[in-house]
Amino acid sequence: MTLDGTNTYVVGRDPAHVIDPGPDDHDHLAAVRAEGEKRGGIGGILLTHSHADHSAGVPGLAAPLLWGAVAEADETHWSTEHPPAGAERAPAGFQALRTPGHARDHTVFVWRDVCFCGDLILGEGSTIVPPAAFGGSLGDYERSLRIVRELDASLFAPGHGPWITEPRAKIDEYLDHRAARERRLVAALRAGERSRTSLLSAVWDDVPEILRPAAAMAMQAHLEKLEAEGEIALDELAE
Repeated sequence: MTLDGTNTYVVGRDPAHVIDPGPDDHDHLAAVRAEGEKRGGIGGILLTHSHADHSAGVPGLAAPLLWGAVAEADETHWSTEHPPAGAERAPAGFQALRTPGHARDHTVFVWRDVCFCGDLILGEGSTIVPPAAFGGSLGDYERSLRIVRELDASLFAPGHGPWITEPRAKIDEYLDHRAARERRLVAALRAGERSRTSLLSAVWDDVPEILRPAAAMAMQAHLEKLEAEGEIALDELAE
């Protein structure tokens, strides 16, 4: 689910800053600390979001957390709506943009012409956008994509997978993919289908059986967006 693992970025020098330390892995964190020392030390840590595959390594770096919350038992140490004083300070040279959707607390960081986009966009494949019960929102996610599409950034550095060298084309691909799925879902709903099982089979018919639970989560996110837009009432649906 994380492709080749979580990408950790050591940016700048005198001091350097670390974006997404990744998992609590001894060898990985030792390599990050060593790279930071080459660059004049680690001045602070920035998290794109609090999911553990991005944040669990924070304590192991022994550097101040300048932006973000650390995951602990599927919760965060503090509310992303009301962080403590000083918990969110983008260092000089960085622009921070709130980009909820994949997670409520998701943020991207822009440094020069590079956007460190976390899980908003992946280097390959498609990002999971969970329903509200798991901190996601498809409506927020699509708005976040449109925000970063307008950035003057030539390179997107994702949380997983290779660099994205044509960011606008990749964002358009993401938006088009979800729009196509939504059109099929709306067509089925307007035709009178109200069974979740039947909707999943009709609209996510290209998804292997082993991935159907993930597809069901994606469908719930779509349905919540459509309810917010007045297209459907979720209490009309049956299993």
